[in-house]
Amino acid sequence: MISTLPQLDFLRTRVSILSSSKKERKQKRLKRDQIQQYKNNKTTLSYPKPYPTPLLINQRPYPKTKLQALEAVVNDLETALQNGIELDIEIFASLLETCYQLRAFGYGVRIHRLIPRTLLRRNAGISSKLLRLYASCGDIENAQEVFDQMSKRGAFAFPWNSLISGYAELGQYEDALALYFQMEEEGVEPDGFTFPRVLKACGGIGSIRIGEAVHRDIVRSGFWDDGFVLNSLLDMYAKCGDIGKARKVFDKMTMRDSVSWNSILTGYIRHGLLLEALEIFSQMIREGYHPDSVAISTILSGMPLLKLGLQVHGWAIRQGVEWNLSIANSLIVMYSNHGRLDRARLLFDEMPERDIVSWNSIISAHSKDPKALAYFELMERANALPDSITFVSLLSACAHLGLLDDGEELFSIMRSKYRIRPIMEHYGCMVNLYGRGGLIEEAYGIIEEEMEFEAGATVWGALLYACSLHGNVEIGEIAAKRLFDLEPDNEHNFELLMKIYGNAGRLEDVERVRMMMEDRGLDS
Repeated sequence: MISTLPQLDFLRTRVSILSSSKKERKQKRLKRDQIQQYKNNKTTLSYPKPYPTPLLINQRPYPKTKLQALEAVVNDLETALQNGIELDIEIFASLLETCYQLRAFGYGVRIHRLIPRTLLRRNAGISSKLLRLYASCGDIENAQEVFDQMSKRGAFAFPWNSLISGYAELGQYEDALALYFQMEEEGVEPDGFTFPRVLKACGGIGSIRIGEAVHRDIVRSGFWDDGFVLNSLLDMYAKCGDIGKARKVFDKMTMRDSVSWNSILTGYIRHGLLLEALEIFSQMIREGYHPDSVAISTILSGMPLLKLGLQVHGWAIRQGVEWNLSIANSLIVMYSNHGRLDRARLLFDEMPERDIVSWNSIISAHSKDPKALAYFELMERANALPDSITFVSLLSACAHLGLLDDGEELFSIMRSKYRIRPIMEHYGCMVNLYGRGGLIEEAYGIIEEEMEFEAGATVWGALLYACSLHGNVEIGEIAAKRLFDLEPDNEHNFELLMKIYGNAGRLEDVERVRMMMEDRGLDS
């Protein structure tokens, strides 16, 4: 009996050692698995693995998309509030940021309904994110309402920037600038995000005077060397017509990026300074900077000489960027502008991929050719969705070719099949279509009965031209009268009316219109 005790002790010790070794091995294996799992997650996810909130403790399959995940969270929030559960205010800020990043504006509106009004007024962070969400989706009225109710909007520039940006993106440049001046009056310090938005508004209205004042504010605020601000300043001067000052800003920049080069390049092209544009393009290459698709497309769009365009095309081929969508589309436009439809068609046919701009470019290239309709049929067979521009080109082709039935059918399917609301250009094409065909009454009927808004100079001009072709004095007088109000300095309208009167033998009226031109300082 005594002799077995040491043996039992030995066995217990052995079992204990084995057990300990087994535990250690198990722990080491578990640790290795955890490390490997962490590495796998690290390589596949760009953000840490989220932990479930108390609202989502019920087990359910993970949604397949981010929008489905957002839907689930918003549904749980709505249910929680209905059940009287008080929510952490940080949840609102986080979800509004998510809605902004995903452009999920509908969910943002639902979250807005859940936020207590008192919280929204006193919490500048949440109200600022809600304001930005509304402004970025074009709902400027709700954005302005949130802004007006903010009690601490003077604490920082973020809500001001968001609202200024919202107005500028909608083309309401005067409102954007008024808000900037209000910002100054209330003593709110602008930041590096304020000035680019304000400068965009200056460029939008073409006000060099206000732009120069903002330039002075930039220097006083210490942003004279901020690349983001300087790019916007350069672009503003170019758009306002002072390409000299734009070049001065460009030359003083210590660090340039693609936006800097593209802005000065576009400025020269816009002002018809091709030699300067080519110089900038060459300078980019000399300095080892590879022009991007925007720069190449810009230079191609303003190319007056086919020979130079061919050289740029050859450079694009050598760089391996010929089939970049933006560049290929610009090449189609360049060749068609120079009458080389064969080259334009060859490029289009060989494109490895096409977008709506590709289809619009090739259709527009054939605006006086029946092939425009053939390309539209190919477009539909390829399940590519046409847009408003597509139908402007198609209807213009029908008007030039006298294809009345085709034009009427296209105008009909544009509205019924593709749900595209007609814009001014569409109506102008239809007036031109009927007018060229001698259907002056029908063309006038488009303006008086079908248009949902006031006709512009393009539409009335098409009608006046049709009247001059077919000698319709009565409707021609109506169209001319409207054009004299819309374009008082356009002598072409007076000349067309004089032609109508002359063909009708109404020489006194011809002389009367000539006197009107002299009174307005126009050459007859």
